[in-house]
Amino acid sequence: MNKQKEQINYSLKEGGESLQKGTAKGAIKRIVPMLAQEKKGTIIAFFATLFTSLLNLVAPLLIGYSIDAYLVKGNYTGLLRMAIFVAVVYIGSFIASYIQMRVMGGVAQRILWKLRNDLFLKLQELPLAFFNQNKSGDLISRINSDTEKVNEFFSQSLMRFAGNIFMVIGTGIFIISINTRLALVSLIPALFILIFAQLVSRWVGSKNKKSFSEKGLLSAEIQESISNFKVILAFNRRDYFRAKFEQANQKNFKASMGAGIANELFTPVFEFMGNIALLLMLGYGLYLVASGQFAIGLLVSFVIYITRFYDPLREMARLWATLQSALAAWDRIGVILNFQSDLVQVEECAQDGKGLIEFRNVSFQYLNGKEVLKDINFTLEAGKTYALVGPTGGGKTTTASLVARLFDPTEGTVYLKGKDIRSYEQAARAKSIGFILQEPYLFSGTIRDNLAYGFGDATKIDEVIKSSGLGPLLSKFDKGIETQIDSAVTLSLGEKQIIAFIRAVIRKPDVLILDEATANIDTVTEKILEEILEKLPSSTTRIIIAHRLNTIQNADCIFFVNGTQVRQAGSMQQAVDMLLHGKRES
Repeated sequence: MNKQKEQINYSLKEGGESLQKGTAKGAIKRIVPMLAQEKKGTIIAFFATLFTSLLNLVAPLLIGYSIDAYLVKGNYTGLLRMAIFVAVVYIGSFIASYIQMRVMGGVAQRILWKLRNDLFLKLQELPLAFFNQNKSGDLISRINSDTEKVNEFFSQSLMRFAGNIFMVIGTGIFIISINTRLALVSLIPALFILIFAQLVSRWVGSKNKKSFSEKGLLSAEIQESISNFKVILAFNRRDYFRAKFEQANQKNFKASMGAGIANELFTPVFEFMGNIALLLMLGYGLYLVASGQFAIGLLVSFVIYITRFYDPLREMARLWATLQSALAAWDRIGVILNFQSDLVQVEECAQDGKGLIEFRNVSFQYLNGKEVLKDINFTLEAGKTYALVGPTGGGKTTTASLVARLFDPTEGTVYLKGKDIRSYEQAARAKSIGFILQEPYLFSGTIRDNLAYGFGDATKIDEVIKSSGLGPLLSKFDKGIETQIDSAVTLSLGEKQIIAFIRAVIRKPDVLILDEATANIDTVTEKILEEILEKLPSSTTRIIIAHRLNTIQNADCIFFVNGTQVRQAGSMQQAVDMLLHGKRES
């Protein structure tokens, strides 16, 4: 018996491991990889931002120099020339800033496209267990809303954040070089700002993450309620729908309010400290001017520099909230991107199995659930029809899912054509095994589009339909194979199932699984579906899951599935007895 397979918890709420968060170092580690494939644009935007900051740093010094060198001395010609030069500096700053915004806007949109693409491709790689454990509404929220938050940060905030850092550092260097004592007095409030930011950053991050989580749950609630609105109407329980929505909406409101308050907390604190710094600087600066230790022009420059120092800090407070939101969103996205499918392809080995399908010592249980199958052994031969019967919850669909490798056994091995089914590439396995569900799903588009989805080559659909003798069945639809399928066209369950059957049959799979596929349709449509199945090659093995005994009366072999066991029923009557009395007889 194979070693027990370790099961992965795919729950985004419980099993997902968040990325490192809460520190500047962690933030940089998460941001840098996202910019790695946009090096050229990022470098251009970076230097444009740096150039803008340098020009903005030079301007106050030129203004102070103009006052002391020209205005005080009455040299208005020199003052005019300097004013023109300062204007040129500001124009250069504007042009550089515009270049930065244009370039970074393109970078952000490309990052957004790649991020959503990577996220969607990752979802396609993940197994059915992932989707069983997570709500589709929350996944949609992560693909749309969370990626948009990341995009907003890159397009609007990242370079502004970098520019403000340049400005703060550059201003600090300039004022220290002008007058160290006055600079130190002016920078005292900045120390309190730094301590405050360190103390509350983790708390702000947690509030933003909570807000995104509740928004995802709200999206999931809306999606679930709308998808099941027919049931709500049938039972006239709009009140139940309203109550659940109100509860989810209230939680989202409280979480959003908490995140909003946390994000805005920095602004008043930074405003207050900036004003305190300005008062300290003016008080001490005027004393130095009065005592002849400082020129009035330099004091004006100093006032501008202090404003340039604390204004970026105030803006960084607002941008910090954007950063926290982006990182919280990235955490939610990163959890999905970090998952790896447990349905991996193993090395191909020599043929060891018997028949077309073989279960050898197979056991299976769902994550944190009871054991569904235990030490199962059976073989299915090519070209025969097998029926799986048993009570609801007995394990019939689970057995079929293991045949299709929607799950892997927790113990034992499933063989396809003599080889471990895990050694097949996904495309080869999917081509060999068809699966028709009780409730067929059709995609928006034409019937041709839906058939091509199953067949893979739209150019050969007509030829395959004709050679398979399935054309007359499609003529039942208004426009034949070109009939449009969308929300405006209402097809009956039987019509949908006819398309689903044709979609599976034209692939000519080696194994066709029918999971209660004719349970909810009338006898006329059931007869049509039987005619479609007759178009299958004689070598195709059919596995029929059914509660209605008339659908399995022509099966070559009947298996009774219940109580973790799969037992062969010797006859139709024995299968009936097992169903009626719940006996597990061989």
